[in-house]
Amino acid sequence: MSAEVPDVYATRYGFTKEVAVTAAATLEEQGLEVEVKAARDVRSLDGFGAVLLGTPLHMGALHKDVRTHVERHQVALEQTPLALFALGPISAEEGVEGSRKQVDAALAKLPWLSPVATEVFVGAFDPAKLGFKDKMIAVLPASSLHGELAQDERDWEAIRAWAREAGQQIMNAPAQPLAIESAEQSKRQASGPASIGAASCPAE
Repeated sequence: MSAEVPDVYATRYGFTKEVAVTAAATLEEQGLEVEVKAARDVRSLDGFGAVLLGTPLHMGALHKDVRTHVERHQVALEQTPLALFALGPISAEEGVEGSRKQVDAALAKLPWLSPVATEVFVGAFDPAKLGFKDKMIAVLPASSLHGELAQDERDWEAIRAWAREAGQQIMNAPAQPLAIESAEQSKRQASGPASIGAASCPAE
């Protein structure tokens, strides 16, 4: 397989990007050439040997840019080894099992998408970074973010360990034919993705 791997991420507040950058550095230690890129900026996946994809997760929904990305590049992703990570809860105390089930449910809506490695990590939260809409939600007493202070419980060693394992899995995945995105995919790119559920996550 090609040693070139795009590390594609979506984020609103930068936390997922930071994990993507750390994962990319770990993959590069294994001899892979990795380019970290925002999902909305990816125009084609043709010719890449594998893909790393990172997304925040909230209420069972992938980030809208990731939903657009996987729909837009369906043909390529059907043929290319994919490792996927998600940032779920903002605190380790919450655990990630609920978020794992959300990832499974999101992937079940995309039966053609079969990651060779999938993981969920604890994310981070900083109320000072929230946009106006998220701030309005966070002040509601019923909001799970109400009264939450800034916190960052991301386990960087666990992230690096997973990236090393994921790197081995995508490097050992069977070679696939070169993915050439069809005219139909181009039409989808112009018209936008089918709906896969929508939610915004302030801990991204």
